[in-house]
Amino acid sequence: MAMMIEPDLDFNSQLQLLDDISLPCDERYSDSPYVERVWRSYSGGGGAFVSMAESHWEIVIGKYQNTTTLTVRGPETQATPAFGPPNMEFLGIVFKHGAFMPKFPASMLMDRQDVNLPSASSKTFWLDSSAWEYPTFENVDTFVDRLMRKELLVFDPLINMVLQEQPVDMSQRTLQRRFLRATGLTYNTMFQIQRARYATTLLKHGLSILDTVSQVGYADQPHLTRMLKRYMGQTPAQIVSRTLEKPMSLLFKTAPF
Repeated sequence: MAMMIEPDLDFNSQLQLLDDISLPCDERYSDSPYVERVWRSYSGGGGAFVSMAESHWEIVIGKYQNTTTLTVRGPETQATPAFGPPNMEFLGIVFKHGAFMPKFPASMLMDRQDVNLPSASSKTFWLDSSAWEYPTFENVDTFVDRLMRKELLVFDPLINMVLQEQPVDMSQRTLQRRFLRATGLTYNTMFQIQRARYATTLLKHGLSILDTVSQVGYADQPHLTRMLKRYMGQTPAQIVSRTLEKPMSLLFKTAPF
């Protein structure tokens, strides 16, 4: 299902959207065909925030004092309250739809059922009976390539074909099973999450609520409000007026499929 949209915002414009109502973040694109983006952040004073729904899964490395933790996180199907510890550094690798780790299927990690991999030393962690160095912001692509070579990360090209509405020669049941296995989500759930995140991006970029309703394809303003409250944890009015009680998690450059 396609949405009528304006052309994608450029990268610098998107960085400006990571403003005072979102957690501060630096991000970059990746040369890896399996990575959506790489980000890093610092929690500063920490505190409560709203973790928005997200259709991608990711690997997050957190550093607090002398301890480093690598966490595999799955998609989130609704907005939930969360808490960030103070003075903690984060590095995130967000994977594209269709990339997944067979040992940690997205369905196992759904909705904050995160998996922390055991540490081997201050600079390494255990994965598949081997010690791996924690990746850095600069060498993520090398880390991901190694995961692919070891077949710890695989990619199902069918997912992109579905998202691009290309013809697929297989039964609907088989298609749904592969989509769910690779993403942890149904197509409709993924679409609703992406649509809500894109609507939030437009509102933060200055588009009016009524224009956002029309642009993204919601039935009316109450429909937009219900969906943003469910998936983003905020109403359109709160997002536009910047009167959030809690900051929102990282929004990034969200666009339709």
